[in-house]
Amino acid sequence: MTVPRARAAALAGGLAAAALALSACGSAPSTATGAATDGKAAASAVSAADLGGMEALVAAAKKEGKLHVVALPRDWANYGAVIDGFKAKYGLTVEEENPDGSSQDEINAITSRKGQDRAPDVVDLGGAFALSAAQQGLLAPYKVAAFDRIPDGQKDAGGLHFNDYGGYVSIGCDAKRIKQCPATFADLLKPEYKGQVALNGNPTKAGSAFGGVFAAALANGGSLDDIQPGLDFFAKLKKNGNYNPVESTPATVEKGETPISIDWDYLNAGYADEFRSKGVDWQVSVPADGLFAQYYSQAVNKWAPHPAAARLWEEYLYSAEGQNLFLKGYARPVLMDALKQDGTLDPAAAAKLPAVSGSFTFPSQAQVDAAKKVVTEGWSKAVAG
Repeated sequence: MTVPRARAAALAGGLAAAALALSACGSAPSTATGAATDGKAAASAVSAADLGGMEALVAAAKKEGKLHVVALPRDWANYGAVIDGFKAKYGLTVEEENPDGSSQDEINAITSRKGQDRAPDVVDLGGAFALSAAQQGLLAPYKVAAFDRIPDGQKDAGGLHFNDYGGYVSIGCDAKRIKQCPATFADLLKPEYKGQVALNGNPTKAGSAFGGVFAAALANGGSLDDIQPGLDFFAKLKKNGNYNPVESTPATVEKGETPISIDWDYLNAGYADEFRSKGVDWQVSVPADGLFAQYYSQAVNKWAPHPAAARLWEEYLYSAEGQNLFLKGYARPVLMDALKQDGTLDPAAAAKLPAVSGSFTFPSQAQVDAAKKVVTEGWSKAVAG
């Protein structure tokens, strides 16, 4: 989802994805653990009620004892606190692997590790990747207790995948290295930013970078039906020397290697907090000329080695506690309006979200698919040389 993972905008199965490096390591496959009877019941459960309610789900998950996750950086949308909160609440072990991986890596892990105890129990995917995984038959239907409160446009009706948290494309800038930080995409073309404008990942497989290209398109005469101006914008950045091919990560931000980074606002805002004590003055702007947002989706691996723990994890993420933990990481939880209605939204965390000017309409799946095709075919040419 590179560090902190160039997370996916699923560039559907069209990419020739290599298997996870860790999948190719020499260890032999191991058989998934868990009691057979409980495992079969949990693996087919479409809701907690199918197992007898939340208490029964918790008991089944504790019997399995652990949850295996991949590609969840602890500094991405406050996932570290989310994972620690889940462990503290239920007493399960959470095995965290390959935190720097992408959504494609997560899908690769499902397919290459089927039947193994180290297969991912759950996945956190960019919307297009979630759709691709569902089309490949890799996901198990499951509806959390709050499923009906997730807006219709943010979930698969059958529960194969459902949105969780999201944010806006933003421009992060090291104000101690950059005399005047850019606030718009138009600003990024200025000659004083030579060699300084980076993306978090490659847009052919990274959701944050794909979002950056889409936002650039909207800022340059494009639309949700026409992402080509976004590619043209980055070709222009490359031609005038402003494009920095180094993929931005917490490490590159801290070292000053990527002093300007186009990334999700919750990641850039997190950097501002993380590096303030280290002398980095990281400023964040959501460009009004290229307003683009995206949610990430949750799903359960159809062959999860710990099926009850997988379903309990989803219940935790969509609880008020889990949603507010994402909010504390500057990500906008999908149940934000529902939490407001309930009076359970963390007002202090909500008040700290980066300011957004204007409104945004989410692209349809058809628009995303069409945009993916254009980016997949044209990105290398746009920034070649």
